[in-house]
Amino acid sequence: MKFFYVVNGKALKSITLILIAAFFTAWFLFIENIAQIPVFSTKEGPKAVYRGEKDLALTFNIGWGDEKAEPILDTLKKENVKSATFFLSGSWAERHPDIVERIVKDGYEIGLLGYNYEDYSELEDNKIRKDILQAQEAFRKLNVKNIKLLRAPTGHFDERTLKIANQYGFTVVHWRIDSKDWQNPGVKTIVENVSKAEKGDIVLLHASDSAKQTAEALPQIIDNIQQKGLKLVTVSELIANSEVKTKEIN
Repeated sequence: MKFFYVVNGKALKSITLILIAAFFTAWFLFIENIAQIPVFSTKEGPKAVYRGEKDLALTFNIGWGDEKAEPILDTLKKENVKSATFFLSGSWAERHPDIVERIVKDGYEIGLLGYNYEDYSELEDNKIRKDILQAQEAFRKLNVKNIKLLRAPTGHFDERTLKIANQYGFTVVHWRIDSKDWQNPGVKTIVENVSKAEKGDIVLLHASDSAKQTAEALPQIIDNIQQKGLKLVTVSELIANSEVKTKEIN
């Protein structure tokens, strides 16, 4: 963090006040970065989970494409990973019912990634509701029931999203570790990004076609997690095994 100080010739007292304010700002941000608080929440109570207290959850977003999902499923099976959570957009699921069926058959958890890939923080309330309900209906037609988890399609959400999701019985799920695999920065970088994961973390990965290096990075990611002695679980299992705390958001 950089601080810019303007000395305008006034008394030393003014400079001292600036320095004190800068110190407390830096300290506040430092505490924010190291605090292990599992959820965001509103004053009324709806929560957006981004970590638990133990174990670790790998999550995969899929919004488009039909080439990368199955290689990732193949890798998970090969690596004997039996628990993971896939957040699927409703429109993608309608176009790829066979892959959805395989995800369910392989025993992985499914969460909603909305229907269309739109930024909920920029939508009106009624459009957020429509998107969620449309996604829910798409999975109902695919005979995928009892979905309780929702991830904002672009990862951006606000208090309105939490309240609307809560009205429909969904828990909003964010993440603490972003693999940045969607940037295709190289297998080594993706592995290094996920290597920061600790007990209780939710990890963001992608199985959309735009993430071209995830399947290749996955074996090493899994190996690193196992070497840390962390158990891979679904997000629902992570939540169930944790005592959550809350942090207010604007």
